[in-house]
Amino acid sequence: MEIKGRKAEILIREEEIKEKVKELGKKISEDFQGKELLVVGILKGAFIFMADLVREIEGDVKIDFMQVSSYRTQMESLGEVIFVKDLGADIRGKNVLIVDDIIDTGRTLEALVEALKQRQPAEIKTCVLLDKKERREVNFDADYVGFVIPDKFVIGYGLDWGEDGRTYKDIYAIV
Repeated sequence: MEIKGRKAEILIREEEIKEKVKELGKKISEDFQGKELLVVGILKGAFIFMADLVREIEGDVKIDFMQVSSYRTQMESLGEVIFVKDLGADIRGKNVLIVDDIIDTGRTLEALVEALKQRQPAEIKTCVLLDKKERREVNFDADYVGFVIPDKFVIGYGLDWGEDGRTYKDIYAIV
């Protein structure tokens, strides 16, 4: 496949993603059994992953969204986190699970968690579909991780490149 004049190769197939989402949903269900959970999706990249994930979580699940950006239309993080859309819900005393598509430098999720801690939730956990551990710039790891991937630019299953590629069912690496 080619996108924006660059070759793209399948990194993770749709079937593998579906199986991993089920595993994550089961683990989250066990960890939050008997507790109300507010799942906060980070727009836009996490919306497909989050939709599939919340259907696998058993129990009392509420949903909200935030939008932050560190990429804009670039292939690499710009290093600054911009808060574009805030939560609609009050999270004081609530169990919060932040769901994002990918963690690489760790700066976005770290900043987001620190900002939300100020609102006094009972607990904050993070879940990401993809983890680029070798790109980490801060000491921050997600609580739930789908796949650890190499340092490649990826698209598909919600992840985009300047809004292209989001709806692909597989995850592709740009080579």
